[in-house]
Amino acid sequence: MSVLAEINGNIATVGYGLAAIGPAIGVGIVVGKTIEGVARQPELAGRLQVLMWIGIAFTEMLALIGIATYFIFTN
Repeated sequence: MSVLAEINGNIATVGYGLAAIGPAIGVGIVVGKTIEGVARQPELAGRLQVLMWIGIAFTEMLALIGIATYFIFTN
């Protein structure tokens, strides 16, 4: 029985590592597009920054769901 738990734990660890890649890429895209938008229209920098933080918050929620899933399935 302990061998099965060890396999599930290792698979869950790999799964969380893979789940963390998505939000990292998402945050990079959001920030990059915000910088691009500010470069095109500097007068909208404030509004774009607010939208950027909202986008980052939603994207990071995916990482939190991934880590919560890791803890749920390892116990």
